[in-house]
Amino acid sequence: MHDARHTAATLMIAQGVPIEVVQEVLRHSAIQVTRGYVHVVSELAKTATDRMGATLLRRPSTP
Repeated sequence: MHDARHTAATLMIAQGVPIEVVQEVLRHSAIQVTRGYVHVVSELAKTATDRMGATLLRRPSTP
């Protein structure tokens, strides 16, 4: 479950969600905690997560 929270935070930031909103969604009391959850997403990682999301949601992926 802990890894899923990190993934969710990283994906929200990658989609342009403000970190304050991510903080609220994750129910962190301090923004510093939220910053610790967010990881830099490389283009390859983004492509991989897009494909995984497409598979899980049964939508066609973009190459």
